[in-house]
Amino acid sequence: MCGIVAYVGPKDAAPILLEGLQRLEYRGYDSAGVVVSNKGLKMRKVKGRVADLAAVVPARFKGGLGIGHTRWATHGAPSDVNAHPHLSTDERIAVVHNGIIENADELRAKLEADGAVFLSETDTEVLSHLIARTVVEADSLEEAVRAALKRIVGTYGIAVIDAQRPGEVVVARNGSPIVLGIGEKEMFAASDVAALVRYTRQVVHLEDGELAVLKADGFSTFAGDARPTAKEPLTVDWDAGHYDTGGYEHYLLKEISEQPETVARTLRGRLDDRFHIAHLGGLNMDARETRSFRRVKIIGCGSAYYSGQIGAQLIEELARIPADAEPASEFRYRSPVVEPDTLYVAISQSGETYDTLAAVQELKRKGGRVLGIVNTVGSAIARECDGGVYLHAGPEVSVASTKAFTSTAVAFALLALHLGRVRDLSPADGRRICEGLRRLPGQIKEILALEPQIEELARKYADSPSMMFVGRVRGYPVAREGAQKLKEISYVHAEAYPASELKHGPLALIGPEMPTVAIVPDDELLDKNLTTLGEIRARGGRVLMVGHRTADPKLADDCVVVPRNETELDPILLSIPLQLLAYHAAVALGRDVDKPRNLAKSVTVE
Repeated sequence: MCGIVAYVGPKDAAPILLEGLQRLEYRGYDSAGVVVSNKGLKMRKVKGRVADLAAVVPARFKGGLGIGHTRWATHGAPSDVNAHPHLSTDERIAVVHNGIIENADELRAKLEADGAVFLSETDTEVLSHLIARTVVEADSLEEAVRAALKRIVGTYGIAVIDAQRPGEVVVARNGSPIVLGIGEKEMFAASDVAALVRYTRQVVHLEDGELAVLKADGFSTFAGDARPTAKEPLTVDWDAGHYDTGGYEHYLLKEISEQPETVARTLRGRLDDRFHIAHLGGLNMDARETRSFRRVKIIGCGSAYYSGQIGAQLIEELARIPADAEPASEFRYRSPVVEPDTLYVAISQSGETYDTLAAVQELKRKGGRVLGIVNTVGSAIARECDGGVYLHAGPEVSVASTKAFTSTAVAFALLALHLGRVRDLSPADGRRICEGLRRLPGQIKEILALEPQIEELARKYADSPSMMFVGRVRGYPVAREGAQKLKEISYVHAEAYPASELKHGPLALIGPEMPTVAIVPDDELLDKNLTTLGEIRARGGRVLMVGHRTADPKLADDCVVVPRNETELDPILLSIPLQLLAYHAAVALGRDVDKPRNLAKSVTVE
């Protein structure tokens, strides 16, 4: 959510800020703004897209120091005034901010009593006034920012500039990501490496509680108590080309189409043909420790949570360890019992999802052993966890997760294989799963070749006011993810239920106006699934079946047939047609596919 870009160096800042903000558009936002320093602060901000902002930035908007922001509204409706940056009353201090200041109302009342004049409804404007009051007596902007932050309760990623100190930017982080970019006699900062990779691949991630001072010739980092901290730059593997559409109409279609390659990357170097086990050195656990766990608990949000449900099923089937998944957003609020013999797994594509990060921190505080499955190297969750698995899926730009979801499910298959072979999974079954995993990229290509058929079906069903998704056991999390995809990018209401639960209530909704997408793998539950289709058809419901065989026309109006793999791995393949179905339904309805309303790619606030 929201995006921050900052620059200090010999070049004009405005074009760099605008280009960086364009790279962050996928995160979700409603307004945008920039400010540069050149004999005072010059600011432009608008409700709308970065292109609207660029249209109002004049050609002579010069200055080698600046900050920019894309806002996702929390305090105050989207408007020009509520857009960031925010200035102090004397226009000396400018601030951009991601996160939420929980005590903003209390601070605002005190500042107004002291004579501060607020122009916006935002919580962020509190920061500009606090810093302005402190900077007059401080020895440095860094000192003023640190003093102001001591009065803040909440989360923040901020960038601050001072008109009277035109050579530096101060940034700070607490719960919302800030990444520094190291250039040649120039420095950058952003909330996401996407804004930096055109200019540098050398980055430094700030930890919670850290603050950094950026100048053209370098940077310094400090802990909250002003102690200097040592930071080693990382080299990111991604470059600017990874953030282009590559000739596809939308990022989402590009990312769906990349899945044969991204799954192959997730598997690369991790399958052992001698012992039929998965090599996951990043787990940082030996065999003895691995065998000591008696339960696995998986936490994630949204699509990550649904991939965790697939993972729990895989772990139970292959490793015979009790496993379950739950939303990370709820986990810490129920005061969970953290057991020493439970292995916890946190999932996040960005590695910065605040709810998941907070759950990891709670687990660590209580002594839990936590692994991470993330896509972004060096991200907060990756750094907090005891070990884990990187997906290597490449950057995912579209808000709706596709390739990261699939790679996460594959990573869980690797984890389940590893746990199983350390325990009681036979070499024969290990070989069977290894061979099945190797078949996945080719089988995903076969499914992608069905796109014309799925596009036609999407057009057929897109005008439905609501849709039901059903599946049993392995098929239920697939149904949940399919419903999620449809609702988030097409805005068609969709619900997912275990197929066996239909007759316990939801069957009352079934009729000609509510089609059902049924996940029907050719497994031991096939007959029971077909019985469910009969129940739906008997009540006039239309059925689109996704499975391994065509169905009797009496049971299904339409079928999408996908190739079979091993029974345990089939859910990975059954998810792919539902991605294409949601995509083409959204296109048919004229939706903003990559940036659906009200949503953001990286949810860094509660």
